[in-house]
Amino acid sequence: MLYKIAKQPEFKPVKMFSIDRVFRNETLDATHLAEFHQIEGVVADRNITLGHLIGLLHTFFKRLGIEKLKFKPAYNPYTEPSMEIFSYHPGLKKWVEIGNSGIFRPEMLLPMGLPEDVNVIAWGVSLERPTMIMCGINNIRELIGPKVNLGMVQDFPICRVNKAQC
Repeated sequence: MLYKIAKQPEFKPVKMFSIDRVFRNETLDATHLAEFHQIEGVVADRNITLGHLIGLLHTFFKRLGIEKLKFKPAYNPYTEPSMEIFSYHPGLKKWVEIGNSGIFRPEMLLPMGLPEDVNVIAWGVSLERPTMIMCGINNIRELIGPKVNLGMVQDFPICRVNKAQC
């Protein structure tokens, strides 16, 4: 997708988002699934910084009702600087990793043909772990499979469409 942006006659800032299904070789426990949903985002623009990325993530989670965030430096092969994103889970009484983020390294962007003064911030955020925090769920496995409490789905929707908007 960044390659297509680079091939435009003139660079225009862009924001792209997706929700994907992710598979990892994980041991199942209260906060880990082998298969989960990930919200991914990319913003390409001139003069954007790590501060913009942190601000964007704070705004995103604040709109979900999650305000206790911590950022920890991390290593990712495609981004530098990189950060893990944590939020406090009151029920588990601990900080839980909810995502990863960073600024794409120039050596990733230049071969695509993006201008040298363009930065790309990116993140990948779990859907299930923030849902656990928002809904007071202490075991991630309560969000999948035949034992899902459908009443919880009705009581704690992440987003609602107002019928008047349809």
